[in-house]
Amino acid sequence: MRGMSSDLTRRKFIGLAAAGLALAACKARKKEDVPKSPHPGAPVEGATQLPAAPTSAQQMPMRPLGSTGAMVSLVGLGGFHIGLPKEEDEGIRLIRTALDHGINFLDNCWDYNGGRSEERMGKALEGGYRDRAFLMTKLDGRTREAAQAQLEQSLKRLRTDRIDLVQIHEVIRMTDPARVFAPGGAIEALVQAKQAGKLRFIGFTGHKVPEIHLAMLKTADEHGFRFDAVQMPLNVMDAHYKSFEKKVLPVLLEKKMGVLGMKALGSGILLESHTVSAVECLHYAMNLPTSTVITGCETMGVLQQAIGAALSFQPLDKQRVATLLASTAAAASDGKYEKFKTTERFDGTARNPRWLEGPSI
Repeated sequence: MRGMSSDLTRRKFIGLAAAGLALAACKARKKEDVPKSPHPGAPVEGATQLPAAPTSAQQMPMRPLGSTGAMVSLVGLGGFHIGLPKEEDEGIRLIRTALDHGINFLDNCWDYNGGRSEERMGKALEGGYRDRAFLMTKLDGRTREAAQAQLEQSLKRLRTDRIDLVQIHEVIRMTDPARVFAPGGAIEALVQAKQAGKLRFIGFTGHKVPEIHLAMLKTADEHGFRFDAVQMPLNVMDAHYKSFEKKVLPVLLEKKMGVLGMKALGSGILLESHTVSAVECLHYAMNLPTSTVITGCETMGVLQQAIGAALSFQPLDKQRVATLLASTAAAASDGKYEKFKTTERFDGTARNPRWLEGPSI
């Protein structure tokens, strides 16, 4: 009996220890989620003074989306963050305020916040706002069937019969290009949807390494397909580490494709380096030959800051660019502030591989 009691105690201890480790791992994963609140020191509503809405809309710089013929605002509204406010009305207010001040490029994705981001955007675009927006969303499905099903869900949530730009989301594995272009792959669904009038343009996104983007472009060439737009990280630290600016941007410009810059602030993580300000980050990205710079805005203060940055933007001279690059060089050298490159923290499809295969979030 004594041996049995000792054995039970030992097993109980091991079980409790395992449970503790599992809880610690869970907490660590939660801690490493994508930031879901404004960065410390983020501006509050009213901190950035803007012209009245009709005036600011007229002043918003516009740029061509590659060779599509579409014109898009210098700054674009990120879709993930508008799903973060607890109150739906606040997410809707963010979207409509952006449109009222001249931001017409709206980013979104089928999987953002379990579909909540698309639902809020669909409601915000009612009452005539849809006509003022260039609407983009992204799909995770790698097969024709998965992409078709996800697209139909997105159309329903966004309350529209046509999306301006649909992109293949998170091309972050070297196997993704072959899957997308394989017989029965996602590209077939997007081409068919374009022919049916459900979307206007086709693109892809990714945030890991430039080589995967280049492989996607090469695979498209091999299949006689041309993307209309490509989304990728473009920021003042990217220039120093696994740089999309240096390796992919020149190719997109040569092909006259739309350039969608993202992660200008890296969800605020770049600011933790204390080497650059939020507006400096935005202006650096805007100074590149991007079509638009997409940035996440979960509060009105952050949105007003982004609008103000676009309205105040003036091309940076070479000395100013050199100064910004020099100030961030050491901090950026190993990618520790570009966590979308160096960790799985931003890899939704790695954490949820079922999104690649079907329509269930």
